Amino acid sequence: MTDLADALADALDTELGVVDAEVAAAYPGDSGSRQPVHTVYVPADRFDRHTAAAWGERAQETFDAYASDLTAIWGAPADLRDRVRDKLAAEPIEDLRIDFEDGYGLRPEAEERAEVVRAAAELHAAIAAGTAPPFSGIRFRSFEAATRARGVRTLVGFIEQLCLLGGIPAGFVVTLPKVTATAQVTGLVAALESLEAECGIPAGTLRFEIQVETPQSVLALDGTSPLPGMIAAGGGRCTGLHYGTYDYSASLGVAAEYQSMEHPVADHAKAVMQVAAAGTGVRLSDGSTNVMPVGGPDEVRAAWALHGRLVRRSLERGFYQGWDLHPAQLPSRFAAVFTFFRGSAESAARRLRNYRERADSGFMDEPATAVALAGFLLRGVDCGALDGDWVEKHTGAPLSELNTVARRPTPAPR
Repeated sequence: MTDLADALADALDTELGVVDAEVAAAYPGDSGSRQPVHTVYVPADRFDRHTAAAWGERAQETFDAYASDLTAIWGAPADLRDRVRDKLAAEPIEDLRIDFEDGYGLRPEAEERAEVVRAAAELHAAIAAGTAPPFSGIRFRSFEAATRARGVRTLVGFIEQLCLLGGIPAGFVVTLPKVTATAQVTGLVAALESLEAECGIPAGTLRFEIQVETPQSVLALDGTSPLPGMIAAGGGRCTGLHYGTYDYSASLGVAAEYQSMEHPVADHAKAVMQVAAAGTGVRLSDGSTNVMPVGGPDEVRAAWALHGRLVRRSLERGFYQGWDLHPAQLPSRFAAVFTFFRGSAESAARRLRNYRERADSGFMDEPATAVALAGFLLRGVDCGALDGDWVEKHTGAPLSELNTVARRPTPAPR
């Protein structure tokens, strides 16, 4: 039996070796790097080196006016409200996208070219001054026929300007909107390769996200999803799939009043995104709500309650990132995110400690659950909801060990 087993194992190794390599390449797992909890879209003409600070100041004004309502809306304790305010002061925007697409609108091409030069200089200035968000990038026009040439010129112009000013900043990505065919992703990869060669950028530096906001990006003519093929076509450059709430809903005929992140068509698209991206290292982002917290107290409270509930809903479904469109959405974003992590932190830490120490408990957790528990706690540390010292104390393990449990190749920031 031993000889037979060894012979069968050797034969399977030979037969499946190529498949093993293909699976490992296609599903490398998460990179272990920090994922921002949101992306803030700012029209290019409204962006400058002071944007993040200005958003933070406006967010703090709204927060200070209505902070007591956070308790009524989410049951947020006083120390969590303090933590939210500290976040608004220190890092109000985690990821900023300079928008040359829908948010920018239709402009003469000469005006857009000038805006590209100006915005690139302002981003460089913000990075040099230490006031830029940790993640940044641009959204250019789609590679559909009508906008392709303009999109390429804006992409090339912005990258060339950054290179003239000193290079591509860490955490920089570009966003490809309204994707309707895998060939558009392939075309973007070719463009990025050419840019790297022309500007002397190390190969693979330029990364991108795909906005999932058309039916064609969810379901192809043959009845399959093109998203796995789009991720593969990215050749390791694709970092995220971002759901576009309103373009997608409108394209399916959903009336404007009912377009929402929680509409059934949205849940279907995001479920397809989630399966397509699983194990690939490509991150997911939910979309946005267009109900802004502006006006009188009742309007602000209602918009905060809606936004916070939608953020919480996304988090519970495994979407750890979303879009924010207005400074007054930042308090509800961080309050909902921090409440989510704080609310389950003690249970997660206790279960992980029991798992590591093989202690009897009320849960029979498996290795995959331990990975999820460690990853959850580390995400909480990344965004500032949890302190690293607290996590180490309550799990009985240093963050470096939790990174190993979570299968993260790099340590989480403290």
